[in-house]
Amino acid sequence: MMIQRLLFLFFLVIAFSSLSQNTMAQKSLVTIEGYAPKYVGQTISIMQIDDYLSMKESLLGSTTVGKDSTFRISFFADDMQKVIVRAAKNRSFMYIQPNATYTIFVPDRDPYEAYRPNGNEVELSFYSLDSTDINYKILQFQRWSDEFMSSIYYLKSAKPLEFGKKIEEFKLNAERVYAKDTSSFFKTYVKFSIASLDNIQFIAERNRFEKHDFYIKNTPVSYKNDAYMTYISSFYEKILPRLSSEANALVYTAVLKSSPTLLMRALGSEYTLVNLRVREIVMIKMLSEEFYAKDLPQTNIITILDSLSNRCLFNGNTIIAKNLLSRLTELTSGGKAPDFALILPDGSLRTLSNYRGKHLYLHFIDPTSIKSTNEIGPLIQIYERYKEDIQFITIYLSGKYDEKVMESTLNTIPWTKVALEQSNVFWKNYKIESFPQYILIDGYGYVVSAPALGPLPNGQYETIDQVFFTIRKVKRMDEERHR
Repeated sequence: MMIQRLLFLFFLVIAFSSLSQNTMAQKSLVTIEGYAPKYVGQTISIMQIDDYLSMKESLLGSTTVGKDSTFRISFFADDMQKVIVRAAKNRSFMYIQPNATYTIFVPDRDPYEAYRPNGNEVELSFYSLDSTDINYKILQFQRWSDEFMSSIYYLKSAKPLEFGKKIEEFKLNAERVYAKDTSSFFKTYVKFSIASLDNIQFIAERNRFEKHDFYIKNTPVSYKNDAYMTYISSFYEKILPRLSSEANALVYTAVLKSSPTLLMRALGSEYTLVNLRVREIVMIKMLSEEFYAKDLPQTNIITILDSLSNRCLFNGNTIIAKNLLSRLTELTSGGKAPDFALILPDGSLRTLSNYRGKHLYLHFIDPTSIKSTNEIGPLIQIYERYKEDIQFITIYLSGKYDEKVMESTLNTIPWTKVALEQSNVFWKNYKIESFPQYILIDGYGYVVSAPALGPLPNGQYETIDQVFFTIRKVKRMDEERHR
């Protein structure tokens, strides 16, 4: 009996070991190392693009640049893909393939390029890049493609038939040159990069159905290939107006019924959506596009996307639905601000709709924090200058602070103050995790900036005063125009 148990444990260990080895084989180690002399002491991060419709990112690995300007990051990756290299706020792009090691140089931003507070795009350099690597092949193809287009672009208007002929020749040459290449990722990249050239509008261009049949119809969906996904996103952009009036009506009915199944059927009459997987991707994309168009009810769109984010016909599409749903409901500049219900000190209820017509400036504060209290004086001065044009609300956690200290701080604030329980969904919806924090919402209920600037200068010497001044100036100009 003891021998049987030992044999059982032995085979169990072997089974787990085999499973572990198989898992590790699927996820291969990638290493990115190099030099970043302008970023000593700062963070270098490698970000994965989760999908090319929402452009959501997730962290693959990060490190701090050493005093000698070197860095090294290792992480697991299961397939070939494009990644973002973030150096402080600046960003670069590169491709990775399993089991590869890359040595790169990350430069500072171009001094002749305008400074962007959210970071500039910089062009990294590779050391000793192997000719079989995906980066080498893509860079070589891009150079060839750019030189080709610059040499024939003048024909686009002058001699469109010849322009089309040259593109066909380039396409055939590319197919011939890369015929023996074994990388399906690279071949797809080349095919859909050329497809994007074929999308340039000129008299002799292919029609929409010809492009679908040639490029999309028989090509497997490649979620991680940026050239493929960029082409798909462009080809199916604003699909709803392209549908027949009958299909359009069916789409509207399906959305009113919050039915993904009916919606898929409604889109099935469109010839370029014969591929079920592509059709589901386009359905998700269409819903996200129509969310802000307001022709379809937003609540129903959210309901459908919520259903799809739990279960699509294809797993890869579930990720897209989940990320786009997050994009539509998260607090982002240009997006709809989440509604709220605030009980004011006099017992009255206020929702977002009560603050329409003027910009709303939300001020989140810890009344006992020195950092929070230091900003109140400058903020009051700004309030006195702009109170006719901007509505202010200060929000703080109830029942957490020393009452006397809290009251002495809050009593100095001349605008509306509201206490909220920590369990209130407001904190989650507005993603408030630190104090002080500010959010600016326009008079139509859309987020202008989150987080917004405060009353004290940031690293670029910017304050909310400058923003309020512009808002007031535009408002006065509008008033003059309508007199």
